[in-house]
Formats: sequence, C-alpha cells, structure tokens
Amino acid sequence: MNRARLTHPRRLLAHVATACAATLALSAQAAGWEPTAPVELVVPAGTGGGADQMARFIQQMVTKHKLMNQPLNVVNKSGNSGAEGLLDVKAAAGNPHKLIITLSNLFTTPLATGTKFAWQDITPVQMMALDQFVLWVNAKSPYQSPKDVLDAMHAAPPGSIKLGGTGSKQEDQLISVLLETAGATKLTYVPLKGGGDVAKALAAGEVDLTVNNPIEAEKLWREGAVRPLCVFDGSRLDYHGKVAGQMSWNDLPTCMSFGIPVQYLMLRGIFTTPGATPEQVAYYVQLLGKVRALPEWKSFMDQGAFKQQTLAGAPFVDWLERAESFHRVLMREAKFMAPNANTLAAAAPSAATGSTKK
Repeated sequence: MNRARLTHPRRLLAHVATACAATLALSAQAAGWEPTAPVELVVPAGTGGGADQMARFIQQMVTKHKLMNQPLNVVNKSGNSGAEGLLDVKAAAGNPHKLIITLSNLFTTPLATGTKFAWQDITPVQMMALDQFVLWVNAKSPYQSPKDVLDAMHAAPPGSIKLGGTGSKQEDQLISVLLETAGATKLTYVPLKGGGDVAKALAAGEVDLTVNNPIEAEKLWREGAVRPLCVFDGSRLDYHGKVAGQMSWNDLPTCMSFGIPVQYLMLRGIFTTPGATPEQVAYYVQLLGKVRALPEWKSFMDQGAFKQQTLAGAPFVDWLERAESFHRVLMREAKFMAPNANTLAAAAPSAATGSTKK
C-alpha cells in the first residue's frame, strides 16, 4: 500500500515563496525595464518656447494619467545656446533616468560654437513631431501680407528693420539670413533668450518681425497683439479650426507663394543618455506612444499647428543624418560655422556602430 508523502508546513511555505518569487521575476522580465527613480526631462532652451511647452505638456500628461510610476521633472538648461543641456545629457552616460527634448540646436549649436557634441553622442528615442515656422508682425504693423514685408525690405535702409529670434546663430537667425537674401537687404537680428521672450518683444513693438513657431505666439494672436502672415513650408498648415477672428492656421499662405523661397521645419524629438539599452529605449517609446494616443495630444497638436510625423529606430536615425547634413550646408552658407566645427564632425561617433570615425 502506497503512502501519501506529506510535506512539512514550513517546507510548503518555502516552496510557495519560491514559486511566487519565480512568477514575479518572470512578470518583471516580461514587462521589461522601467524607471526606478525620478526621470529628468531636460529642455536645452528657455521657458515659454516650443520645446519647453511640449516638455511641460508631456510632463502634465504623464502625471495626470499616471503613465509612469516615477515622477517626470522638467529642467531648463539653456546656457550657451543650449549646449549646457546637450552636454549635461552627454555626461550622464549609463543613467537611464534622464531625457532631453531636442530642437534644431541639436545640430546648430555644435556647428556654431565648436562645442564637443554631436547628436550621435546621445541615444535617439523618438521624433514626436515637426514644428513649423511662421512670419509674424505686430497687430498694429502696416504690413498686411508677405509682399508688404518684402516691399519694405527693398525700400528701407539696410539694417533698419529688426527681426527678433531665439539665440544667436540658431534656426531663427538662419531664417533671417534667408529672408535677407529674398529681400536683397540686411536685417538687424535681435537675439533673445527663448521663443516666449521673442513673442513678447514683438507684441511690445520692440522688434518688427519674428519667425516664431505657431505655439509660441498663438495666445498673443488670439489676444489680438500679433498677426501671422505666412508659413515657411511648401504647403499650408492642415488646421482649419478658427484661431483668431475668422482666421485659421490653414488660412495662412506659404511664404514661398510670395517669392520667399524658405522652407524650414524643426525637430521636436526625445533622446536619452549614451549607452541606453534597447529595453530602456523601448520603455520610453511605449510611454511616449501612450501620450500621443491621448485626446489631449491631438488638441495640443492643433493648438501648435505641428506637422504630425513620428519616427523611431533606424528611420529616425536616417532622418537625423539627413537633417545634420542639411544644417551643415545652411550654417556654412550663412558663415555661422565655428573654425573647429569640421574637425569635431570628423570625430563624431557613428550612429550605426557607436565607433569613432577616423
């Protein structure tokens, strides 16, 4: 007669505990990596600008909808045309609890300042959208169309028209150089700390023109303080809802249709620190995917008239390589390149292999 084998209660508890631990380990492995400390989202620009507004919106959505167990904290590090923020993230190798929202200074700042930084020094996560540029004037300005601006540029003494922009030798000043070419004259470029300051300077009449992103001046347009004239893109903005009076973003003509051959889009993307693992990148990709799936994100895109394009992985890297080449040409033509910029570019790490180019 076979006897049933009884297990001692303590041994039974030990077996149960071991089984539970194994189950939890498998669940954790299936779930993948996730932050174990607060995550810092660096903005390499001042407050109130397009990058700052998007970063703070992402922070609000993550907090409101409890999309992450750890806090997401936004920190502005705008020193030296954003180099402060870029170098901060570069120096945090191996720390997966730090992100950065990027704009065109990802390319222009190293080229203009000679800062030892290349976008390949940090880890691409995801393109969130592309940001447009709009030609703005004060609401009391006599300029009612892009043609009026061009006519004034032709007629006015060189340097008498002031264009306010974010930083020096950055995207706003690049566009100002292209405007000068179209108008066959010289503008006085007024560098300001961030997009919010630029919009306020135009509303106060301190400058005559700006090329702010839509979201940076949208509130002042609604309030009747500033007026958009055209968009620096090959097609009109695809947003038909009324913004101010009877005008929508879609009502703005392209600047190109008025003989201003300028088309420029700016990256709004998320990167993390050097050495991030595929699991860590995948976590942030899915987190940002949850943000983009929210109805509030659609409203945010509408408000800022963004071009909705999202990329990750190899397609994002390909886009970054093309954008870097494009900015190198623009910076060289504008004579904004630092003397050592080409040397630094030759030493930039390869995005594909992580090695150094010889």
